[in-house]
Amino acid sequence: MTGPLSLLAVHAHPDDEVTGTGGVLARYGDEGVRTVLVTCTGGELGDGPGGVGPHDPGHDPEAVARLRADELARSCRILGVGVHHQLGYRDSGMMGWPENDHPDSFWRAPPGPAVERVAQLLLLHRPQVVITYDPTGGYGHPDHIQAHRVTVAAVRAAGRPVRLCYTAWPRSWFAHWIATATRWGIDLSSWFEDGPPTDPPPGTPDEDLGVIVDIAAVVERKRQALLAHASQSDNGLWLRMPAEAFRAEMSREAFVLVDPESLDVRRPDGGAPEDDLFSRLR
Repeated sequence: MTGPLSLLAVHAHPDDEVTGTGGVLARYGDEGVRTVLVTCTGGELGDGPGGVGPHDPGHDPEAVARLRADELARSCRILGVGVHHQLGYRDSGMMGWPENDHPDSFWRAPPGPAVERVAQLLLLHRPQVVITYDPTGGYGHPDHIQAHRVTVAAVRAAGRPVRLCYTAWPRSWFAHWIATATRWGIDLSSWFEDGPPTDPPPGTPDEDLGVIVDIAAVVERKRQALLAHASQSDNGLWLRMPAEAFRAEMSREAFVLVDPESLDVRRPDGGAPEDDLFSRLR
């Protein structure tokens, strides 16, 4: 893999770029790496102004998409994203929602056009590192699952060697964050209606981690990028803790490395995760 270093991240909705990759987008951009963000949907089924939910009276999906596009632009400026591409699909909502079947939803759409578009972007930007979600989409969201499928197919179609990475939230970190959130009195019921599961616990098995990147130098920008997506109430779970606690909990980002063909997890030699997404590529 030769040429200027480039990182391409494929995400489902506006604000997804921050939670799993905001730190690496900012850090590697500061280091001179070309950072490319692909957002698959407009986030139409997010919260509207005043916290109006997607199934509440007065929710206007098109107005929400316009609002979220503005928030995404601010987030990209804060993180220093070099290039942003929007695929233009409609938010599908959570699994089982009737909006899954909307004719313009990302979940229902034939994957071919999206695969072709992302493959073209891979050939245009020539990234050495490509980031998306694992096959479950992280938590079962249809658009995250579709983003995974499209990205993997595009990597194969483009035919270029890349390091394919999945965003990860290690189980050990999740347990620590839940304890911290509980200590600060943060209500987690919107995530875990009956409390956090224990068998298995939430998060990625720690032994599957391939890379853990230190983002302490840019973690405040990650926090500011989350604040840019102010309309989305779920972000409040991260932001209700004091800034000092946020910086302590969110100063690293983790990734699973996988083989693009087999999707087998590539565990690091010796068991210790690498500390650089571009390890051995610089």
